[in-house]
Amino acid sequence: MNAKCETCRFFDEHKGNGAVAQNDAGLCRFNPPVSQPAPESKGLWPIVGAQDWCGHYTPEMTAAE
Repeated sequence: MNAKCETCRFFDEHKGNGAVAQNDAGLCRFNPPVSQPAPESKGLWPIVGAQDWCGHYTPEMTAAE
């Protein structure tokens, strides 16, 4: 298996929001956004590299889909 962020269903290249992806970076959508210290600040999704990996890896498509 080729478990890396770019092939994970939770990886978001972040191009759909009108933003420009930086190098191979994307957003991990597995967990909710991380809250910030200032109350008026918005939460931030973790930034990951396309070649990164973690224990939550889920392929984009499973056999049942």
